[in-house]
Amino acid sequence: MTQPLDTLWYTRCPVPTGLGIAVQKGWLQDTLGALGTQVQSLRESSDQAVRESHFDHSLRHSVRHGGNIPAIWARAQGRETRVIGLSWADEVQLILTRHDSGIKTVKDLKGRRFGLPDWAGAQIDFTRAQALRGLENALKLEGLQVGDLQLVNFRYGGTFSDAPVRTVSGTPVGAQPGNGRNLELVGLLRGEVDAIFLKGASAAQHAHDFGLHTVIDTGSHPDPLIRSNNGTPRTLAVDLALLDEHFDVASGILDSVLRAEQWAHTHGEETRRYLARETNSSEYWVNAAYGEDAHLRLRTALDEQAIDALQDFTQFLHRWRFIPHSFDVRDWIDRRPLEALLATPTALAG
Repeated sequence: MTQPLDTLWYTRCPVPTGLGIAVQKGWLQDTLGALGTQVQSLRESSDQAVRESHFDHSLRHSVRHGGNIPAIWARAQGRETRVIGLSWADEVQLILTRHDSGIKTVKDLKGRRFGLPDWAGAQIDFTRAQALRGLENALKLEGLQVGDLQLVNFRYGGTFSDAPVRTVSGTPVGAQPGNGRNLELVGLLRGEVDAIFLKGASAAQHAHDFGLHTVIDTGSHPDPLIRSNNGTPRTLAVDLALLDEHFDVASGILDSVLRAEQWAHTHGEETRRYLARETNSSEYWVNAAYGEDAHLRLRTALDEQAIDALQDFTQFLHRWRFIPHSFDVRDWIDRRPLEALLATPTALAG
């Protein structure tokens, strides 16, 4: 008989995920506790190497639910991980300008200056990749290319995991100095660039607070491949060792996530409060960024649309040299935990 797993390390991004709600409600802890496994937050660790596993998935017996760029990058580096679920919660993805820029439509971006984040010290600069994706997808709708614009880099120091995340009143908060300061936004307001890309609740709030003009929201486009980006779809990934050695824990993780999502579908107001804490925002901006039906958009599965979008995005990351080579994402997916849960109707009861 296999010894119970002592500790599972979990991590999630500050975005709407079933894992985030499962952690906030204590369901992940209870489900795995019944298997003799305690859970610990990877991003709250005092060890930076542990915290950095949020991006490179170097820690054995860990799970990550969040943006797909670090997960794809880790896999392309040879990390033995498996995707056991994909969630797709559409969010605003905004190309923003000042009202006095003269830029009203995507066509007007030609020849203008576009601000990009540049985290040179990070293993994988997901912020730059998602901004380029949003820009490229917007431009292709009008027959333009990224090369038709002048790119301006805004250099950030350090990495994304220099300081531990602290949980304050249920909200995970980055503790490093200047955390949350958006250099591209400052550059836009100062007139150093003409347009930038922002997404999610903070994008909706910044656009409102600074009176910015939205050139396009690719997050609301009818084509899922135009909406596809770091958060669409989000990957629920575990290391292969966890699946091989502690399949019950991997299934327990997915069970907790699906239960949290099922609960969310019938508890809209409470879910918005949970999502506001997850995103360090307010219920109003959660609605603005993720829709009034945000609670219904929490759904983890392995749909063909999500798989196709993940493949398309992986090829984008290779084309822009964020990863050394592309790969077949279907080989990365392990359906066994989901199939095992779906074959047990009582698993998701309650």
